Amino acid sequence: MVRTQIQLPDDLYRRAKQFAAEREISLAEVTRRGMEALLDRYPPGPSPTRWTPPLVVGVTVRVPLSDLKDIAADEEQRRGLSGR
Repeated sequence: MVRTQIQLPDDLYRRAKQFAAEREISLAEVTRRGMEALLDRYPPGPSPTRWTPPLVVGVTVRVPLSDLKDIAADEEQRRGLSGR
């Protein structure tokens, strides 16, 4: 067996210690069983590919600069932000 150290948030440590005491097993056994359950649920396999946003080509939104102030004012009014 390999001996190791881990850091746990205080609340997680307290909950795990209580869980172990209620079942009369060691904290190490709780940790082993938890790791086994996690690894059984997510068996080794191909790594998920990293998500990348879709590439959008050829789409342009054009708003005349003269209209931006009116659009912003309308949006503020719609959200109830006008008058601040």
